[in-house]
Amino acid sequence: MRHSETDRPNGSAAAASDLNLLRTFLAVYRSGSFTAAARLLGLSQPTVTTQIRSLERQTGRELFERRPRGVAPTAVADELAARIAAPLDALAEATGHGPPSRARPAPVHLAGPAELLSTRALPALAPLVAEGVRLRVSTGLSDRLLDELRSGRHDLAIATSRPRGRTLTAVPLADEEFVLVAAPALAGGLRVRLAAEGPGALHGVPLLAYAEDLPIVRRYWRHVFGRRLNCHAAVSVPDLRAVLALVVAGAGYSVLPRYLCADELASGAVALLDEPVDAPINTGFLVQRPGTSDNPHVVLVRDRLLRAARAW
Repeated sequence: MRHSETDRPNGSAAAASDLNLLRTFLAVYRSGSFTAAARLLGLSQPTVTTQIRSLERQTGRELFERRPRGVAPTAVADELAARIAAPLDALAEATGHGPPSRARPAPVHLAGPAELLSTRALPALAPLVAEGVRLRVSTGLSDRLLDELRSGRHDLAIATSRPRGRTLTAVPLADEEFVLVAAPALAGGLRVRLAAEGPGALHGVPLLAYAEDLPIVRRYWRHVFGRRLNCHAAVSVPDLRAVLALVVAGAGYSVLPRYLCADELASGAVALLDEPVDAPINTGFLVQRPGTSDNPHVVLVRDRLLRAARAW
């Protein structure tokens, strides 16, 4: 039976449909979630989901692993993104569908620990703000912030540990050294006793901590003293700046990042209780989703942070 012209598939329409599927795929790949991709593309989330499923049927391979928050690309998706990203970006720019060259870039969403952002990262970014870069800053613990980064809520995050999996890319940002400190009035006698008796000398002295499970203090005990910490915090407050203020006020002792209390150590407002040869070190990472951001200011913020961190 002979088909009429109207019965035949429209080649240009099919090509346009395939191109839309690839654009949607790249948006999901770069944003880390169907919801974030839908916002970027101006589509509904069900439409994005349908298009990704259609592309998976065409390729015969799973492209994303669905997770409680966002999605993780498979190895097939990594390969596909590497092949199509540059051509699609060039096509979008050539046809005028890319970001307008004179449009004001969107704010950069940056997340990380409140203390490091306040004392190091944000001051380093001040010149960019003066040049027109807008920032939207969120603070919190790394696990939650990285989940939010995967789902598209942030552009960049500073994390206190390297993220697992392939959904995020991370580069070392800076090392932080942990120090055992107290106010001078406490430190004098405690330092002598600590050298003679070991960490047991601190029993009965109020411990000031960032969290109830004492992650920083426990790490110091394992690394320096080679034993488990067996005590509870007298005060637990989820802001190391508040912990430092309590130490300065003479409320007790704590373990803090050296960068945070460097000025107080230099002025004598706090004193070291211990100076181990091998102090515990933690590496912070600058993290973002794979792929190139459409916002040029994200690159400016990332590069400025990496340069500034060399002096931290």
